[in-house]
Amino acid sequence: MNRIDRVFAELKQRKQPAFIPFLTIGDPDLKTSVDIIKQLEQSGASMVELGVPYSDPLADGPVIQRSSMRALKNHQVSVQDVMNTARQARSEGCELPFILFTYYNPVLQFGLERIFPMLQESEISGLIIPDLPMEEDAEVRKLADEHGIHLIPLVAPTSNDRIKRIVSRASGFVYCVSSLGVTGTRTEFHSGIDSFLETVRQSTALPIAIGFGVSTHEQFARFAETCDGIVVGSALVRQVEEALPLFEQDATRPQALSRIDQFVRNLIG
Repeated sequence: MNRIDRVFAELKQRKQPAFIPFLTIGDPDLKTSVDIIKQLEQSGASMVELGVPYSDPLADGPVIQRSSMRALKNHQVSVQDVMNTARQARSEGCELPFILFTYYNPVLQFGLERIFPMLQESEISGLIIPDLPMEEDAEVRKLADEHGIHLIPLVAPTSNDRIKRIVSRASGFVYCVSSLGVTGTRTEFHSGIDSFLETVRQSTALPIAIGFGVSTHEQFARFAETCDGIVVGSALVRQVEEALPLFEQDATRPQALSRIDQFVRNLIG
């Protein structure tokens, strides 16, 4: 069984939502990314999105954009580096499902026939490509299915009559976008978010997760009542950004990881 399916099945029995953090790999460096992944697992993460740094991140807000720029400037982190990071975290005992989050161009440059066997070897369970529309995903979907990797779609409140078509092709879970625009912390969500989530729920038997803007315990608890998973990106990446000086010295790295641990525990309660 795919690790994502197993985790959602276990959480359903416990009546708990999945906490799905997003992390830009390579910010501030690859070794630190492994340490943060391991810390997230200890702190209560259910699975983790491994973000591939990209120079033109259309769906990302300023916090994640800055993290991508740091990773690219410092180390030119690539898709291969992210897969290697997944392997390293697994070799150090991490059991979390990994989801590769990347734009389509890095995948195309790597080569479709080449990347999927390597994703499988790296024990990556899911793939999110936010700029790949369903009308053009046939080849990617075919290869993902052949290698046991879930191609996870994003569906937005503005998808309207496309919702049923998008989720009918979904695998793993459906990623519901909470707000219009790019990622980033928010105090308010789309006005029709609850009816949107209900429409998605009625259109699929798969778990549904919500992301784009969740940053507080109150928001997490609110969506935990209606969603099977909650994705937290910018708020976590900001914690990494604020802890950068602490990550620079071996003596203060435990303090940086402790700050991330406290943030997660406060978030998910």
